[in-house]
Amino acid sequence: MQNIKVIAFDADDTLWINEPFFREFEENYFKVLSKYLPEEELKKQLFDLVIHNISLYGYGTRGLSLSMIEGAVTFTNGKVTSDEILQIIELGKKMLKNPIELLDGVIETLEYLKGKYRLVVATKGDLLEQESKVKKSNLEKYFHHIEIVSEKTPEEYSKLIKHLDVEPSEFLMIGNSLKSDIVPVLELGGNAYHVPFHTTWAHEMIDHEIETSNQFKVLNNIADIKNIL
Repeated sequence: MQNIKVIAFDADDTLWINEPFFREFEENYFKVLSKYLPEEELKKQLFDLVIHNISLYGYGTRGLSLSMIEGAVTFTNGKVTSDEILQIIELGKKMLKNPIELLDGVIETLEYLKGKYRLVVATKGDLLEQESKVKKSNLEKYFHHIEIVSEKTPEEYSKLIKHLDVEPSEFLMIGNSLKSDIVPVLELGGNAYHVPFHTTWAHEMIDHEIETSNQFKVLNNIADIKNIL
C-alpha cells in the first residue's frame, strides 16, 4: 500500500446515494402500468429490456426512461395512454432533479486523503447526468481528475491509468460494484477495495467470490480506508 499514488472513487452508491432512487423510479413506473400487468411481470420484462438497450442508451436516468416508454407501449400491446406516457416522462424528470445525498464518511475520508494522494472520480453513465451529480455534490475541489465512461472495462481503466501516468500497482479503486469497480482493476494488476452498498442492481452482481489479499479488501465504510493507508 506504500506504493499507492492515485485513489479513484466510484460515484453512485460510493460517494452518494443512487440505487434507491432508481428503485423508487421503477416502483412508480409499475404503479402507472399496474392495470395492464402484475408488478413481477413488469419488473422482469423491464429488466430484460433495459439490459438489451444498454448498448444503445447506456446507463442512467435518460436511458432508463427511454426503455420505460418503449416498454409501456410493448408491454401493454399499445394500450398505454398518452397521459400515462407523460406520467413516465415526468417521473424521469423528477429523478434527474433529485438532490445529492452524500454517504456517511465521505467528507472525512476525502479530507484525510487530500494532499496525500491524487484523488480521482471514475464513474460510468450518462455524461450530462454524471457531470450534474458531481457539481451538485460540491466534491469537485477534492479531485485531480474526473473520468466518466459509458462502461467500466479493463481497457477503460488501462486508459485512465496511463493518462494518470502511474502503474497499475500504484492505482487503487474504491467502489460498491464488484463487477464494475473491482474485477476489471484486479485483472490489470491494480488494487481495488469494495465498499458494499445495502442494495445493488442485479446487473452489477458477479457469480463468484474474490479472495481477500493485499490488492483486494472489503470495507464496512468508506472511512475505513484511513485505517489501512
